[in-house]
Amino acid sequence: MNINYRTQKVGNVEVFYREAGPKDAPVILLLHGFPTSSHMFRDLIPRIADRYHVIAPDLPGFGNTVAPLRGEFDYTFDNLAKVIEEFTEVLAFDRYILYVFDYGAPTGYRLAIAHPERVQAIISQNGNAYTEGFSDAWGAWETYWHLPTPDNREACRDSLAPETIRNFQYLHGTETSLVSPDGYTLDTAYMSRPEAEEIQLDLILDYKTNIERYPAFQSYFREHQPPFLAVWGKNDPAFIPAGAKAYQRDIPSAEVHLLDTGHFALETHVAEISELIRNFLKRILDTVDNSQD
Repeated sequence: MNINYRTQKVGNVEVFYREAGPKDAPVILLLHGFPTSSHMFRDLIPRIADRYHVIAPDLPGFGNTVAPLRGEFDYTFDNLAKVIEEFTEVLAFDRYILYVFDYGAPTGYRLAIAHPERVQAIISQNGNAYTEGFSDAWGAWETYWHLPTPDNREACRDSLAPETIRNFQYLHGTETSLVSPDGYTLDTAYMSRPEAEEIQLDLILDYKTNIERYPAFQSYFREHQPPFLAVWGKNDPAFIPAGAKAYQRDIPSAEVHLLDTGHFALETHVAEISELIRNFLKRILDTVDNSQD
């Protein structure tokens, strides 16, 4: 199986993406989170691309996607979603399965509420949409949301430090010997590029808009009842298991699986997660096919 590495112009953004699988198969759109890129899906893609057309873009401000400088492009979640929405339209994806992680969740859920007819199913891997999903580790970010002073912005810069990326994002709550250093080393290198930290601090401030959107996301879940699978690293220091279980309040049929690992669950549990995805989607898509017979 080949994984292709491509770029697609979307307005003034050149979106880098990974692509694999049959072009006529159901599309799975993989949306990464902070502070990573589509690289986080490097081990998952080969495990699911035999049956699915897998697309994993880098969001603007991340990875190998080339976007304008700050001042020429506003780094907000609304704009991330707009770019990804236009990206799917340029590639003519009128139906897709969403896999959302971390920042990919509020990005993907914006797509879902704008175009519910396009979403066949949702897989959330530590992708939050409920306030009960927050741990108590958000203090500096919350302070910055409420009082966006230069000092409070600087206080959030620790979130971007190499040791925070390594120890808090990747290694917390995991069997550390199973975590390849490739992920956090690459993320740290991306963070050292010009403007990268300031772009991330802009997005940290804008993260408050995601919480403001939670009622809209939850209304979408209740109204449309998308087939839903939550696969969650239960030792995540930022998004706790209550956030995974909360989906069942609005989608009673949602499947929730808590895995004994941390935030970047694919680093340690890609085999388990890929099997859960394959089983879930087989049931969902078989049901859809049978209902159309």
